[in-house]
Amino acid sequence: MSESSHKVNKSALTYFIADLHLAQNRPDITACFLSFLQNDAPKAEVLYILGDLFEYWVGDDDDSSFILEISQAIKNLSNLGCKIYFIHGNRDFLLGKRFAKQSGMELLPEITLIDLYGKPVVIMHGDTLCTRDVGYQKFRKKSRSWWWQAIIKSLPLSVRRKIASNYRDQSASATAMKSQDIMDVTESEVVDCLSQYQSQLMIHGHTHRPDIHDIVVSNQAAQRIVLGDWYEQGAWLKATPDSIELMNSPFELNKQ
Repeated sequence: MSESSHKVNKSALTYFIADLHLAQNRPDITACFLSFLQNDAPKAEVLYILGDLFEYWVGDDDDSSFILEISQAIKNLSNLGCKIYFIHGNRDFLLGKRFAKQSGMELLPEITLIDLYGKPVVIMHGDTLCTRDVGYQKFRKKSRSWWWQAIIKSLPLSVRRKIASNYRDQSASATAMKSQDIMDVTESEVVDCLSQYQSQLMIHGHTHRPDIHDIVVSNQAAQRIVLGDWYEQGAWLKATPDSIELMNSPFELNKQ
C-alpha cells in the first residue's frame, strides 16, 4: 500500500463521503448528491470523497452527459473555494487525472494520513481491510496492475461499458453468496494499519455499515468510523474542531 501525509488547513468544517455509486439508473441518488453539493458542501472548506463515487468507471474519455453533469457540479463546488480530495474505490479505481482536473479534485493515495484539526487520521476506501474476502483481494491485485489497466483502457469505450455492466452483475451475484463476516473488515488489519501510521482514528467506507467503533490500538483508545452508503439516503461525516458526527438526509428532503 502506498501512503501519503496530507495536511488539512484548520477550518470550521470538513465533510467525508463514500459509496454513492452514482449511476444513470439511480436519478434519486444523483439528485441527492447534487443537492448536497449545492446546499451542504459549500459550508465546508474541505470535502473528502473516499471512493465508489460512481457505480463503475470505464475511463476518463467517457463524455456522456451524465458524467459531464457530475463533473461540472463538483467543479462548481471547487470554484466556491472548497478543497476536494478523492481516494479511489473498488468501483472507480480507473478514475484518472483528467477527470480529477476537470472536476477540481486532487487524487490521494489509497491510504492517506491527514492532520484533521491537530489529530492524525487515517483515511481510505476500506476494501484493503477486508482480507477475508480472498477472491476479491486476488481480483484487486490483478486489476491494479499496470498491464491489466493498459489492456482495459485500450478497448473501445462501448466495449468497456459492456464489461463494466457485466462485472457489476457478476459482483452482485458473488456478494449475495458471501457471508457478512467475509465482507467486513478484519479487525487485526485495522489495528495494524493504525499502529503503522501512529493514529488513533480511521475513517473509511466500502462496507456500507455506518457506525463509530471503539477499539484499542497500542493500549490506547481508538476509533474506526465507517461512512454510510447512498442507496437509500444521503450520508456523510461532519467533522469540526470540537466534534465528529455521522449525518444523513432522506432523498426527498436533502437539507441539513
